Amino acid sequence: MKPISIRFGGYQKPSSIHNRAASRFGEILGQKLGGRIAFELVGDVLALGRNSGELPEMVKRGELSLCYMSTVRFTKAVPEFRIFELPFLVEDRRIAYRALDGEFGRSLERRMREATPLRVLGFWDNGFRQLTNSVRPIRAPSDCRGLRIRTQMSALHGEALRALGFEPIAVDIKEFTEKIATDRFQAQDNPLTNIYSFGVHKYHRHITLTGHFFGASALICNEAHYRSWPQDVQLTVEEAALEATALQRKLAAAEDTEALGRFDPRENEIVRLTDAERAAFVNAVEPVLAKYRKELDPQLFAYLEKA
Repeated sequence: MKPISIRFGGYQKPSSIHNRAASRFGEILGQKLGGRIAFELVGDVLALGRNSGELPEMVKRGELSLCYMSTVRFTKAVPEFRIFELPFLVEDRRIAYRALDGEFGRSLERRMREATPLRVLGFWDNGFRQLTNSVRPIRAPSDCRGLRIRTQMSALHGEALRALGFEPIAVDIKEFTEKIATDRFQAQDNPLTNIYSFGVHKYHRHITLTGHFFGASALICNEAHYRSWPQDVQLTVEEAALEATALQRKLAAAEDTEALGRFDPRENEIVRLTDAERAAFVNAVEPVLAKYRKELDPQLFAYLEKA
């Protein structure tokens, strides 16, 4: 019998947190299903000339069975995901995990199945985003003024960063990495692990630990593929997704500390904000947060804020 082909897409290097978890997912399928499965990890579509944003469409078309992708890419289909685009809302990733593993996460999974041909198999940790730039140390919102910053494909992220004084430019990570050595983007934000793995630190000397956004990624599966698999394969895929998710989150939490040790102090300046300095950033974006407190369901905030 011909093995079931399961292709898993990503947009990062093999050593990345996401791809290490994706590899573990494939290993589990191999261990439990053996030759019944032909698993392939297409770990870096950027190297194939594709944008990271193409991954969900590749899954929808069936070119891939699964991929991971930031939830900012799904806010049109599932507006509730916008809660993860608000600045300084999540301070403790454990609270986000609790919400995503509970009623909130189940509602997001349900909405995704209703609105798209996709099934969510897990929510991954896309990290606390930090600021980097090639111009000057950033210790206050005034230091952001006039700097062109690459942002994720999120209008809400743009609003928050504009409130800090930046000039946001939303582009796919592929374009950013291709032009990072030029003056098009003077600044950007990413988790520390991505700052290192994408080589941002080679061009941006200044790294400020703001933790202004906490991101989630969705592990998504083509629903038609899923339904075509025998029941025991579906169950094994779900078990593998659960284990891969636990690994990914464990790696993400550890990476925040480990990544800092990889930066050469002769090449990069790490700015650690005082409580007062961080409060100035929080105050600067408060109008954005206040706007969306009026627009979004208050229950969404209750899920993610400290009790």
